[in-house]
Amino acid sequence: MSKTLSHIDPALLAERADAIADAARELAAFGWTPATSSNFSMRLDDDLAAITISGRDKGRLGRDDIMVVDMDGKAVGSDNRPSAETGLHTQIYRRFPQANAVLHTHSRTQSVASRLFAAEGRVHLEGWELQKAISGYTTHESVLDIPVFPNTQHMPELEAQVDAWIDSGKPLYAYLINGHGIYTWGRDMAETRRHLEALEFLLGCELDLRRLSP
Repeated sequence: MSKTLSHIDPALLAERADAIADAARELAAFGWTPATSSNFSMRLDDDLAAITISGRDKGRLGRDDIMVVDMDGKAVGSDNRPSAETGLHTQIYRRFPQANAVLHTHSRTQSVASRLFAAEGRVHLEGWELQKAISGYTTHESVLDIPVFPNTQHMPELEAQVDAWIDSGKPLYAYLINGHGIYTWGRDMAETRRHLEALEFLLGCELDLRRLSP
């Protein structure tokens, strides 16, 4: 039986909506969500997630700017339109049961890095102390590869590329889309924010190395 909003505790939905809106306003203040770009979500249960409504200014979000979708990316209890990239959020929730929040931003650093490393198909991180900010990494003596997938307006094609990476057995904690931005996730909003901020810093370091290397 399909779920409806009546299946969700209103207090839980309000809590998730507030957490998404708070994070979005803070990330917008960093300049990471220009021109209404980016989208954010949190899992509500195994079947539903709260996500930002398409086209809203991420620096001015409130509860009314958050809607509910099912794990097929379809709107639940709303005539509003979710982001065209909603399927990328629900894919993460389906593939990673421990994930409870997804953040997608378009910072200048992320966008430039996605273009610079697109030909290599990944950003290879090794030896950086801040790799330890990513859950499961406990030392700088580790390797963290962030794949860069080609951009497309056909979301099933992009979802298939993400699935192929996961199915190959390679770790996946975040990914870039060429000329676009980054997706990352975590067990809660705090962990997801930590991952996003750490990766923003690490991508900036890699860009500086490329710029400064003779």
